[in-house]
Amino acid sequence: MPSKRAKIVGTGMCVPERVVTNDELAGMMDTTDEWIQQRTGIKERRWITPGQMPADLAGEASLAALERAGLGIEDIDFILLGTLSSQHEFPGTSFFLHERLSAGEIPCIDLRAQCSGFLYALNFADSLIQSGKCRRILVVGCEVHSTGIDPTTRGRDVAVIFGDGAGAVILEANEDDDDPAGILHVRLHAQGKHARRLWIEAPASGEWPCRISKEMIDEGRHFPKMEGKYVFKHAVTRMPEVLTEALAGASIKLDDVSLFLFHQANLRINEYVAGKLEIPDDRLFNNIERYGNCSAASIPMLLAEADREGLITSGHIISMTAFGSGFTWGSAVVRW
Repeated sequence: MPSKRAKIVGTGMCVPERVVTNDELAGMMDTTDEWIQQRTGIKERRWITPGQMPADLAGEASLAALERAGLGIEDIDFILLGTLSSQHEFPGTSFFLHERLSAGEIPCIDLRAQCSGFLYALNFADSLIQSGKCRRILVVGCEVHSTGIDPTTRGRDVAVIFGDGAGAVILEANEDDDDPAGILHVRLHAQGKHARRLWIEAPASGEWPCRISKEMIDEGRHFPKMEGKYVFKHAVTRMPEVLTEALAGASIKLDDVSLFLFHQANLRINEYVAGKLEIPDDRLFNNIERYGNCSAASIPMLLAEADREGLITSGHIISMTAFGSGFTWGSAVVRW
């Protein structure tokens, strides 16, 4: 049996100041505010401004989480960053976050599981704490999509969805036998055979003789492509399945969950999943209408907002579920 249970002791988030409304997008491409809201539930999203980097957003979210936990970066044993937004080709974005935090020689690593990235990172961090190898871990989700989308009618179906942002949590070993708080169970899945249903084809290290060409750029192969109906169908199937699996693994009933947090990819997906599981509206929390899809940052951003708005209190059970490119999907159950 594990000797320790990891619990969340701090949350934080950061989004850029620039607000991009649906009407602003309508000036760039053939779309309307009504069209976007009907299909996604999104009203606006945040985009970085010139000079901002992914590590800047991740750094602010991390500092907020550390402050919430009453800790400094010197108290952290490991930094795990879930992201698909490379600040540079290499090294990973976590190293630029490391620099931003003046993290000394604390080990850090990027984890790429796309929209499920935060839950994957949470699971690995939980394992490190349970094993006794680490006592406190900074887990971050961060994305900058705005500089990598096609803001024209050609890229409309994807471009209207994504936003920029970061969220972070501090995990700490719970050494109090009388304190039930902690991560109760995490369940993860993947199916690589669907990788090309939602992906960016180029640049690619397997392309010869160079990773990207003028032809690829002219064809828009460096922009994300998505088979929307296919992704929707799998998301609304897999999310209820894995949520139920995680609850069963934690020996928790659906009715005992205080708050359900779903990855903010599309409000219609979340409404469908909630309806399928008969989850009442007062136990759901969404922010996609304000931030869009921030991929690996979505769930920790939800956690941070729910924490600050008083939606989570001691003893509450939180269910977090995501589905994304890869395909990847997962669910975590946490007692606050």
